[in-house]
Amino acid sequence: MKTAPVIFVLLLAFVCVTQCKDLIVGSSFNNRLLWQQKAEYNAIPLKKRVKEVFFSDPGQQIIKGIIARDLDHTDAEATVTAGGTGFSYANIRLKSERGSGLNYQIEIYV
Repeated sequence: MKTAPVIFVLLLAFVCVTQCKDLIVGSSFNNRLLWQQKAEYNAIPLKKRVKEVFFSDPGQQIIKGIIARDLDHTDAEATVTAGGTGFSYANIRLKSERGSGLNYQIEIYV
């Protein structure tokens, strides 16, 4: 009887991981939101849009979590290209699918 809820939660987590295109690195749980930015690009037919988002903390606080949410739920990709968790800076590369724009909400936690 106790295994049914556990199996349900695992199945739900698997569906979310396979369907979501959001970037989640580190943890936001019990951490303070330091910075947030909305990154948008309009669509150009037959082209992929790429945007680099740079963050550097002048207070040199260590990043504990990064979340980049795709607000349009497209097949766009977000990757951390430099820094990230354990550093005081982060470079995030956003790349849209062909013919689509970008609409991301980026949050950095310390």
